[in-house]
Amino acid sequence: MSILEAAQEETAKKPIKQLDHRYDGIAKVTGKATYAGDFKEPFAKDDLLYAWMVQSTIANGTIASMDSSAAEHAPGVVAVMTPFNSPKIPQPPAQPPARRNLTILQNTDVKYNGQPIAVVVAKTLVQARQAATLLKIKYTEQPAKVIYQDHLADARWPGNPGKEPAGNTRGDIAAGFAKATVTVEGTYTTPIQVHNPMEPHATIAWWEGEKLNLYDATQYITGVKMSIAKTLNIPLDFVRVQCPYTGGGFGSKGSSWSHIPLCAMAAKLTGKPVKLVLDRSQMFGPVGARPSTVNKIKLGATADGKLVAMQQNVIMNAAALEDFTEHSAGPTKMLYMSENNQVSEKLVTVNLGVSTFMRAPGEAPGTAVLEIAMDELAEKLKMDPVQLRVINHADKDPSHDRPWTSKNLKQCYTQAAERFGWSKRSATPAQMTEGNNLIGYGMATATYPANRSAAMAIARILPNGRAFIGSGTQDLGTGMYTIMAQTAAAMLGLDPTLMDVKLGDSTLPKAPVSGGSQSTASVMPAVQEAAMQAKLKLFDMAVNDTASPVHGMKTSDLEAKGGKYFAKADPTKGETFVAIIARNGGKPIEATGSAEPSESKDSMTSQSFGAVFAEVAVDKDTHMVKVRRVVATYDIGTLLNDKTGLNQLMGGIVWGVSFATHEDAHIDPNTGRTVNESFAEYHVPVNADIGTIDATVLNIPDLKFNPLGARGIGEIGITGAAAAVANAIYNATGKRIREYPITPDKLMA
Repeated sequence: MSILEAAQEETAKKPIKQLDHRYDGIAKVTGKATYAGDFKEPFAKDDLLYAWMVQSTIANGTIASMDSSAAEHAPGVVAVMTPFNSPKIPQPPAQPPARRNLTILQNTDVKYNGQPIAVVVAKTLVQARQAATLLKIKYTEQPAKVIYQDHLADARWPGNPGKEPAGNTRGDIAAGFAKATVTVEGTYTTPIQVHNPMEPHATIAWWEGEKLNLYDATQYITGVKMSIAKTLNIPLDFVRVQCPYTGGGFGSKGSSWSHIPLCAMAAKLTGKPVKLVLDRSQMFGPVGARPSTVNKIKLGATADGKLVAMQQNVIMNAAALEDFTEHSAGPTKMLYMSENNQVSEKLVTVNLGVSTFMRAPGEAPGTAVLEIAMDELAEKLKMDPVQLRVINHADKDPSHDRPWTSKNLKQCYTQAAERFGWSKRSATPAQMTEGNNLIGYGMATATYPANRSAAMAIARILPNGRAFIGSGTQDLGTGMYTIMAQTAAAMLGLDPTLMDVKLGDSTLPKAPVSGGSQSTASVMPAVQEAAMQAKLKLFDMAVNDTASPVHGMKTSDLEAKGGKYFAKADPTKGETFVAIIARNGGKPIEATGSAEPSESKDSMTSQSFGAVFAEVAVDKDTHMVKVRRVVATYDIGTLLNDKTGLNQLMGGIVWGVSFATHEDAHIDPNTGRTVNESFAEYHVPVNADIGTIDATVLNIPDLKFNPLGARGIGEIGITGAAAAVANAIYNATGKRIREYPITPDKLMA
């Protein structure tokens, strides 16, 4: 039996004890948690310089000249980097892990309004910002395309040269629609959305000889390390990246953006540590956004509700710098069983900042539009929306024709509908009222892939009775510290409060990006194996120690609990970890663990699912929408920690409400600049906007996916939630809005 198989068997016997508080909670609420832009050591406080990133004011063209003399002579200014004096770097082509064509002052080209074109470094941030206003910049401007909806005829396949990806068509779509008794067809749109985590992007860089140190606000310390080494053409071992805490990311911090090498270049140029922190307006453009999508959807069904054809053709904006495809047709390919299926995803190149991954990329906008179309189909069939989805439940993955590792979606429908009170819904719109409010109920299906990547961890049993667990992963507020502590503790037989946890340092064993809902599913098996290996080393020490109560036994005959090891057959034969380690040199017992995706990943599909129900109240006079409550049940495998896990699901639902009724980045058609670059105008919900959220999980382990039976949950919460709200708004008002966000002006029209 392998280490992981033994771990799986042991976990099945003894459920992991959950911490009832966040491991890092006290550090955060007391201000002891240090974020990337807050570090003041190991460098001297007075040595730290401040950088300000200067951005272009045109969307397309070149910089003809840049006079920096006034800025260079401004008070406190140490350096001004421009395309005309910046160190030239043999820059490699965009490739993983960077995946970005970085704009780091290597030429004078301008591809979007807001592109970094200079960096001012000064003794204070105020001095750097003031000096930046003194730059005299002249452009040679070229015509720009910024509103992609005006150029849909230019849509193309991704890539150069672009070609249609395989797997876009299943069956005979024309024959399928010919069989349909009922069809629905419409165009559904989603807007550009910006990540806007609480903590903006921030980097502190300093050099020690030829070695580079970075504090960086990131979702992927290993990725930053690899990217910066490639970009600056320095050995990988010469780079160290640290990020013990991340104040949210939602995908924007999963990539290495231009400000990171710019900060490192400024530190090299000045010979001093340099801090570069983006302000809120700079979060719009240089660090990615979710692209807008235009979706033409057509569904066909027989009179009994059976889907016989599904079609979705998507067009979205892509940046002039590089392509990015939001796979929003993904749910149409796999969420419901239909023998005939056709999708396409095309791009229109425009002069905007690069699109990138945002929480539930593909599935968030994909479910937002598909699930409205499903609601329309149910109405046309005069069928309950839940019943329609149950009829078309996919018992296997239709996009790959293979079984699921585990799927319990029908239970989600049943449980959530009962808790919500779905049976009280009026099928006829605009019939439920309360005072001056129209009341509406809506529902939708949630889904997101269960991803896993290779990961490593290191464990130590310490001489003082505590233990250490470490991995080069990140905690975005998701609870990684907490579940690392309790997972390792369960394997070692310790209380989770006796665990010391370290993450967010590239000197630790490698772990994947904290994105794609894969961190828990990837890192915890490695944590489990490292802890198991360390425990086995302790057991081996014990059975070979003549002074040990278990001398001469087999390691398989031993168990650990409460900081002690003992014989399974006779628990009185044993002693503390402290005693055995002290008698054998007093040094920590160390072991590493690694974990790979299971062999079933190519023969089975791992996917999480859920059912989301929403109630809205729409004011008859103002048409203001209030989402009063959301009830959801999810099938996500084993929930490792109730507090952190349910918090993730609730946060996703909040974003789903925001998707439905708030978020929309407005682009000036003349300049290409985002005009609502602040929280005052780029609306996200506050507490007053959110009603009751009741999120639960089935807690059915998916042991074919990983030894803990746990799938990631960081993103599924947003999926389906927007459509549930949209469908509830229709049920309340009788007005079908196919353009997100659904705002009062659209309901008034």
